[in-house]
Amino acid sequence: MGEERFGEFVLVRRHEQGRVAELVLDRPKAMNAVSTEMARSVAGACAELGRDPEVRAVVLTSSHERAFCVGADLKERNSFSDADLVRQRPVARGAYTGVLELPVPTVAAVHGFALGGGFELALSCDVIVADRTAVLGLPEVSVGVIPGGGGTQLLPRRVGAARAAELIFTARRVEAAEARELGLVDELVEAGRDREEALAMAARIAANSPVGLRAAKRALRLGQGLDLPAGLEVEDAAWRSVAFSGDRAEGVAAFNEKRKPNWPGR
Repeated sequence: MGEERFGEFVLVRRHEQGRVAELVLDRPKAMNAVSTEMARSVAGACAELGRDPEVRAVVLTSSHERAFCVGADLKERNSFSDADLVRQRPVARGAYTGVLELPVPTVAAVHGFALGGGFELALSCDVIVADRTAVLGLPEVSVGVIPGGGGTQLLPRRVGAARAAELIFTARRVEAAEARELGLVDELVEAGRDREEALAMAARIAANSPVGLRAAKRALRLGQGLDLPAGLEVEDAAWRSVAFSGDRAEGVAAFNEKRKPNWPGR
């Protein structure tokens, strides 16, 4: 299992012969509060992982025992002038869009607090696995701002406009059982098992065609918000991008020969 550090606060580990990348939020002294430096490191790690043809799935995890991520670093923000905040905005935004725009499937492993920008990092993933200690929420209006890492757009896509409005307007925190019931998370596991279960899911994902995985994610993401005819055109374009690939030929051959495929990845 190889490791690579991006700045002081982000670590990337490789699993499954490099097919699964674990992006670790590693600022435990601040419960992974997203500072300018940490945001820059998340964006840098995502950019590198997105360019790596060997990576088939990414798992977003935390090194802190009691928190996934508590959101923006408000201690840092407290010292900012208006000009500082303007300068930081594209850097902070780059962390969330970095995760959101990864071209491969992404799984968030959430335990403890996932609040504000922390929850938005999880929402930027395709699937959220949470353990029973998880507490999630978008409390930004309680400190005079709004969710700015995608929360006002990603949460309604998960739970509907009215439910998202209630959660954002009240700024309330949602514990694990209710979060699963409302659809804020996709899998609820026993305390302490979020990382293990998320990595296991990623391993199952990574066993599949890398060409197919990227095309399926592209179709899912680009089709969101479109009407059905337009969405089907997006799907057709993604299908055409894989239909004549080496992966498609290998997948069909392996099925007929009753063996595991050896994906060429092209």
